[in-house]
Amino acid sequence: MISGLMIDVDGVLVCGRPSDGKPWASTIESDLGFPVDTLQREFFAPYWDDIVIGQADLPRHLKPALAKIAPHLSYEEFIAYWFENDARLNMGLLEELGRQRKAGRKVYLATNQEHIRATYLLEVLGLGYHCDGIFYSAALGCRKPDTSFFENASALSGLPPDQLLLVDDTYANITAAKVSGWNAAQWLEGSSLSAIMEKLGL
Repeated sequence: MISGLMIDVDGVLVCGRPSDGKPWASTIESDLGFPVDTLQREFFAPYWDDIVIGQADLPRHLKPALAKIAPHLSYEEFIAYWFENDARLNMGLLEELGRQRKAGRKVYLATNQEHIRATYLLEVLGLGYHCDGIFYSAALGCRKPDTSFFENASALSGLPPDQLLLVDDTYANITAAKVSGWNAAQWLEGSSLSAIMEKLGL
């Protein structure tokens, strides 16, 4: 029996730019004036692993990185660009999740996020209206595919692992969830929740 659905965000519920679904930084050089590899070198590579598990602060590291590579751009302007260009909602899946909630199942987000974007997802994109809660890496202090992520999320949900179903686009996360006793299904292009549930006999 599946009592709770754990849904990944990026690549499943949120799929790139609202305009075309491409990655949020696809045209960052023409839009903001610096190449994405510079941002990767100065910010993501040295700091992101700690930020996404809540051990480092996003503004503390992003602001000086921007001052170095894009002094014409404010932190607030960059965050708005990033979040607004990584915000294409999978409306079909949201509708399916709504039906699952009406059927009595809990729906949670299970995602690797830092604190600021997690709040944006819930409050600005409105995902908070479509789920019963969120379990994210910066709050848990660990990230998928670490098994501790799944153990903590299960404990906080109040549901036993064998009653949880992870839907995620990353194979390593699927494997780790199954090791942790969860049910799990990989989300691929063309996937639907109804097909996944049917395949699992639900």
